[in-house]
Amino acid sequence: MSHNESFEDLFKVEETKKLRHLTPGQKITATIVSLGEETTFLDVGGKSEGVLNSSELKNEENQFTRSAGDTVDVYFLQSKGSEMLFTTSLGSGSSAAHLEEAFHGGIPVEGFVKAEIKGGFEITLGGNIRGFCPYSQMGLRRVDDAAGEYLETHMKFMISRFEEGGRNIVLSARAIQEAEREEMREKLKETLAEGQSVEGEISSIRDFGAFVDIGGVDGLIPISEIGWSRVENVNDYFTVGQKVKVIVKKLDWDNNRISLSYKETLANPWDSAVENFPEGSTHTGTVARLAQFGAFVTLAPGVDGLVHISKLGNGRRIHHPREVLEEGQNIDVKVEKIDLDERRISLVPADYVSPEGKEQKEKDEYRSYISKDRKKKSSNMGGFGALLQAKLSEKKKN
Repeated sequence: MSHNESFEDLFKVEETKKLRHLTPGQKITATIVSLGEETTFLDVGGKSEGVLNSSELKNEENQFTRSAGDTVDVYFLQSKGSEMLFTTSLGSGSSAAHLEEAFHGGIPVEGFVKAEIKGGFEITLGGNIRGFCPYSQMGLRRVDDAAGEYLETHMKFMISRFEEGGRNIVLSARAIQEAEREEMREKLKETLAEGQSVEGEISSIRDFGAFVDIGGVDGLIPISEIGWSRVENVNDYFTVGQKVKVIVKKLDWDNNRISLSYKETLANPWDSAVENFPEGSTHTGTVARLAQFGAFVTLAPGVDGLVHISKLGNGRRIHHPREVLEEGQNIDVKVEKIDLDERRISLVPADYVSPEGKEQKEKDEYRSYISKDRKKKSSNMGGFGALLQAKLSEKKKN
C-alpha cells in the first residue's frame, strides 16, 4: 500500500468493483425498497441502488400501484454521482434529446394516440413532439375498428426510427407487446402442462377452429374439439374477445403449437347415454348425415346413432340412403344395440321388421288364413249335411 492510499480509499475501490455495471437502455428486474412522494429506491442487485421517479408508479388518482417488496421492470438511463437512474418508460416530459437517447438505448416511450392519418396514427410524445405509428405496428393483431380501439389512448412505444433531429420519428407498439409476450411465453413453459385447465380469450376465429390467447401464447381449439355434437360454423359458438375455459390437449413448444379442447369442459352426453337410450327403446331423431353405408341420426346433442343401409327401404333394396331419407328429416327409430366404450349406437326404423321376422309373420298369416278357410268349409259342409238329412226325413214321412 502506497503512502497516498488509505484503507478508506481501498474500501471505496472494492465497493466500486461490486457495483453492477449497466449500459444505457438495458432492461432489468428490480425490487422496490421504499416509495417516497418524489423518489422510489430500487434494489438492482449487488451493492447497487437505483432511483426511480415515483410518478411512474402512480395512477391517475396519484395513488401508488406498487408496494415495497414488489418487483418492477425498469430501464437504466444513466449514473449521476452515486445514484443509478432508471425509468419504466420515458414520459410526457421528455425532450427530443431524451427521445434520441431512448432510440439509441432501446427505452420505451409513452405516447398519446392523437389522430388517425394515412397509413396509421399520429402519436404525441413529450407533450408536443410528433411521431408516427403504422397500422401494422399498433398491435399484435389486426383490429377492424382501429380508430375506436386506439384513438385518445396512452400507449407505450419503441422508437424504430429517429431522424432529422426528431422531426421524423417512427414508432412501434407491437415491438413492446411482442417482447412482453415472449417473457410470458417463457414463464408459461415452466407452468403449463397437458391436461391442465386454463382460462383465455378468443383472439381470432377461422373455419377450422378458434385461437385462444392463454396469456402470452395462442392455442388452437380445432373444430372437432368445440362441442360434442358436429360443429358446422365456429361463429355459432364463439366471438372474438369472449372469455373461455379450455383444457390443454397437447404442447409442442418447438413448433409453437398448443392444442386445446373446449368440449372437455362441458358435460359428456355419452355418460348418460345408456340411461337415456336403452336397447329396445324408441325415439324421434334427426337425420344428421347420409353416407354410402347408412344414415347418422342425432338422438341428442353429441349423441348420434347409425341406421345401416340394409335396414332402410322397408324391405326394398336401395343403393344409397338418399333414396328414402334426406338430411334434417325427423325419423322414428329404435335402439338395436349400444356400445358405450366405442360410443356407437345401432338403430333401426321404428317400423323395421327383420327378414326372419318378416318370414315368420308371413308364415303366421298363412296359417291363420288356412285355419279360417277350414272353418269356413266345415261350416258350409255342416249346412249341406243338415239340409240333406232334412230331405231324407221328409221322404220317410211320406
